[in-house]
Amino acid sequence: MVDMTAFMSVAKHNDQEFMLDDLLEGKLLKNCLQQILIKENLASQRCSIKTIAAELSIDSLDCASALLYLLQSGKNTALMKQEINTPVLSVTSQPNIKMVRYRLDVGSKHQLSLDTLKQVLVEESGVDKNNIGNVKIQDLYTLIDLPDEMPLDIFQHLKSVEINQQKLDIRRVKARNKKRGNGYHRRGRQANSKSGNKISNQVSS
Repeated sequence: MVDMTAFMSVAKHNDQEFMLDDLLEGKLLKNCLQQILIKENLASQRCSIKTIAAELSIDSLDCASALLYLLQSGKNTALMKQEINTPVLSVTSQPNIKMVRYRLDVGSKHQLSLDTLKQVLVEESGVDKNNIGNVKIQDLYTLIDLPDEMPLDIFQHLKSVEINQQKLDIRRVKARNKKRGNGYHRRGRQANSKSGNKISNQVSS
């Protein structure tokens, strides 16, 4: 069975020597897909298709068919890629959850997309995707808000998790010296002293 994620890479050839109408002819399309599957690393595309299919409650075949239709209809694939990889970053977190700022050593130069990042964090840490907020993807790193009091074992696990062969190496960003209500700092110290299984508040940025 043909790897459906290869359809996402076919569009790269549109600006080169292949014309779209020729590309969509059966034999040429098959050869093009075969070369992409052999030469290209499609991990990011696989993750994107998996995420899109899950969010739309469809299977990968339907997702790939829709992508091929976009190519056939002459849609601007560069714009399509931009819209997929840079959605609106406004995420509504649950109101009573305290959030902590983290830095990840993966960014746009590592072909990171917001969808891929959310998918990996949900799968590897179990965090609710609605509690992943304030994401800022930079060239070489990403800043992100996650719920406070992450268990230490999950924190250590996320350090070694890779996206596109780049380790997250997650670390907590040092908080600014601001007072917050509802015993925010006090609860953090008590949790750390009693259980010993939460991340220390003293983490370098």
